[in-house]
Amino acid sequence: MTTVPIPAGWPATEEQARATQDELRARVVRDEPGPPPGSGHVTGVDVAYDDERDVVVAAAVVLDAATLDVVAEATAVGQVSFPYVPGLLAFREIPTVMAALDALPLAPGLVVCDGYGLAHPRRFGLASHLGVLTGLPTIGVAKNPFTFTYEEPGARRGSASPLLADGEEVGRALRTRDAVKPVFVSVGHRVDLDTACAHTLALTPEYRLPESTRRADALCRRALKEATGGVA
Repeated sequence: MTTVPIPAGWPATEEQARATQDELRARVVRDEPGPPPGSGHVTGVDVAYDDERDVVVAAAVVLDAATLDVVAEATAVGQVSFPYVPGLLAFREIPTVMAALDALPLAPGLVVCDGYGLAHPRRFGLASHLGVLTGLPTIGVAKNPFTFTYEEPGARRGSASPLLADGEEVGRALRTRDAVKPVFVSVGHRVDLDTACAHTLALTPEYRLPESTRRADALCRRALKEATGGVA
């Protein structure tokens, strides 16, 4: 497990973090389709916290996109690098997530974040932030719609409806299981929304959440227990 310090010059205040978002947001690439679903690698990333010990653990799990078999995984543990502020959660997670990605023995391919990309109050969630810093194609698949509005999609798997902010489509509510609550898909970096939704469906053959997210969640929880002496 890689141990991660807080990077030198990392934003320490809300004002600094928002200024960083403003600077990096202009670098998001939204006019590339992204890798075809079912090809290459797809990597899920997720984090787990122990706030009492000021510890955050990140996991990165690489799947074969065609079979969804795990082909590599890595974890990293670090110090929580920013206070909890809604809309700025990426600043708590990014250094450790990037360290987990760097520790992988092979290229991650598309990265799937348990969170948001464009579907973010400042249009720059974790998926976009991570994509810009790494150059990797990224998408966000979230469990909840944050503050945005949407009409309920049809009951059948694959049905979708726009996730809207002031009339702009910032993502989609996507049904991954018949008659089960949708997930909320948004572009991160170097992937378009149609491709992001296609990847999400390819990653959900059995469950509501992508296999990439499910595997990364389980791994980071185990790694947090190890990092904190088994009492996470």
